[in-house]
Amino acid sequence: MKKFKKVLFYAVILVVLIIVSVLSYITLALPNVGPAENIKVELTPQRIARGKYLAINLSSCLDCHSVRDDSRFGGPINYDRLGVGGSKFDDGVGFPGNVTVPNITPFKLKDWTDGEIFRAITTGVRKDGSPIFPLMPWPYYSKMDREDLYSIIAYLRTLKPQETAYPKSTLNFPLNIIVHTMPQKAMLGTKPNLADTLKYGAYLVQIAACKQCHSQDVKGELVAGIEFAGGKEFKVNGNTVRSANITSDKMTGIGNWTKEEFMARFAFYSDQSKASHVSPKDFQTIMPWWNYNGLSHDDLNAIYTYIHSLKPVKNTVVKFTLSNSTASGGLQ
Repeated sequence: MKKFKKVLFYAVILVVLIIVSVLSYITLALPNVGPAENIKVELTPQRIARGKYLAINLSSCLDCHSVRDDSRFGGPINYDRLGVGGSKFDDGVGFPGNVTVPNITPFKLKDWTDGEIFRAITTGVRKDGSPIFPLMPWPYYSKMDREDLYSIIAYLRTLKPQETAYPKSTLNFPLNIIVHTMPQKAMLGTKPNLADTLKYGAYLVQIAACKQCHSQDVKGELVAGIEFAGGKEFKVNGNTVRSANITSDKMTGIGNWTKEEFMARFAFYSDQSKASHVSPKDFQTIMPWWNYNGLSHDDLNAIYTYIHSLKPVKNTVVKFTLSNSTASGGLQ
């Protein structure tokens, strides 16, 4: 009996040592995406203009990294506070941790090299080598054309430096361990020719991360077969908002929308000063309409073409559920 207890004791010690070793490797050696590139982005007028378009209107980097007015429909951003961050993701919105979106103005990024910013956007690794949880859709940005990435970096360098101070973000266990395994080396894409409308539309939808919001997931993994069919849940003011089905299904998606109707939907949000005020009991949307209204005619045409090429998926979505009761809201 004593011999058995002794063997059991050593076995437990061995298991503990193995677990500690594995956790130490994950948290100390990972992520491992390689060093930041030694690059210097030239701040040309063309790049800055393209970067502004990408960061505000298409990839919507500044939708999360700016101050938003969530008391108004669609949460229009404050253009005097571009890039200062401050949005919170915590238990109140169903997030397993406490994350404050960081400042990305030159105040924060002045000590970052262009290569370090490039690595953060495309692989999910910060300047200090720590991982970025993919609330920031870097897995989608990692497929972006290199020149488009340079344009975003150029534009960020021109933002007004604004000082902020936020608490350090934390993730709950075991996500705080798992996050170290998430960053991956970038697989950069190439921006297709505008004349190839379908491929160009696929590129735009990719770098806008439309799939991330308009697809359901389980523990971060998209549910196969119902991508773009909506239904992903977001907590807003204690209520539940669900993303819309944007597949070409004619009953539950947008298969009956004409191109003109699709474009008119975006054009409707051309003046954010007209954003209506919403109460905590009103339907709200996480769709950044006030940013997307600036998308060009050609880009909207390509996006429409690509979305309508997707497999139709029948999935009825109740877009808004008021806490303790149910209400169907308008289109997101």
